Amino acid sequence: MQLKIQSIHFDADKKLLDFIQQKLDKLDHYFDGITGGEVFLKLENARDENNKVAEIKLLTNKKDLFAKSTRKTFEEAVNESADALRIQVKKHKEKLRHV
Repeated sequence: MQLKIQSIHFDADKKLLDFIQQKLDKLDHYFDGITGGEVFLKLENARDENNKVAEIKLLTNKKDLFAKSTRKTFEEAVNESADALRIQVKKHKEKLRHV
């Protein structure tokens, strides 16, 4: 899957970028209509320890799917967003099957 990853106000390391790519590539197993994705990583107010935000938008041939999560680490935020997207992808696929 072609991903466009943007880290806002910091530089994401290669390990994090590879983790994101691997995690989102797994969504292709559930639905082959995913054409790409956009990932935005950013830091919110630094006073709170849950300040890492991952926003993921999946582009499909019919509808765009979106998930956002805020956690202690970017890996946790990406995991939670990917899990939410997995559920959305399955529901979207079922809707298309019944149309």
